[in-house]
Amino acid sequence: MATHFQVRIACDDKEYSAQAAQAAFRLLDSLESRLSRFRSDSDIARSADLAPGETMRLSEPAFTCLEIAKRMDQATRSAFCPTPAALKTQSAHPQWRLIAEEHSILCVSGRLEFDLGAIGKGFALDRMAELLGDWDCPSFLLVAGGSSILAGDRPAGHMGWSCGLGEDDSQQRYFLRHASLSGSGLVVKGSHILDPRTGGPALRQNRTWVIADTASESDALSTACMVLSEPEIQEVFAQNDGWLAFLETGESVRSTRSIRSIGRRAQPTEA
Repeated sequence: MATHFQVRIACDDKEYSAQAAQAAFRLLDSLESRLSRFRSDSDIARSADLAPGETMRLSEPAFTCLEIAKRMDQATRSAFCPTPAALKTQSAHPQWRLIAEEHSILCVSGRLEFDLGAIGKGFALDRMAELLGDWDCPSFLLVAGGSSILAGDRPAGHMGWSCGLGEDDSQQRYFLRHASLSGSGLVVKGSHILDPRTGGPALRQNRTWVIADTASESDALSTACMVLSEPEIQEVFAQNDGWLAFLETGESVRSTRSIRSIGRRAQPTEA
């Protein structure tokens, strides 16, 4: 997934927690083999060979990730899209449908040029969190490239896992537990985020961050917020009380509503 992952586990048994972390990394490797468009044998790469009317059976992770991607596409009014660059090579976005009973994908029209970069990291973190739960390691912090974070139970004696908006020395920090924080922006890579509705660069905000229940959601939503206008963000986020956006348009960062509205899953560090 072209980024570095970290696993932090709060556990007294260091040897056991190290084994759990290694299991999470093995799962990550397996997920990348299914979801990466840069691997010719992945489900995502092979789906690009489908002609309209053809179907292909998917692995469970690829099917579920695409299922979540389609849901987030609909929730964000296509501000998030799993085929963001399709308008560079096609006159319209490809159309596709998932067939649940067959665990397969149907190409309806166009070429299925999927790019799960805006949701794949989050999906991987969610799956790694499930695995750590199976290992009875509920207190963890999972990090993907610094732009996506997923927190489990809080460490003993702490309100949560301290996470900041932006750089490591950011003064705007929150204690997270059972929540995810993802960021998108123009600071590191420039105008690399595309507006899938127009095919042009997304230039609404300088940077955005989103807190959500899952890393898949926060990943997709932080990208969508780079595309949406503020009134559109308000309407999209009204669908779920667990979603909270922070926008940086100049030198200041502001939230779309009070942090208190999502309860105790996220609290300012000064609380």
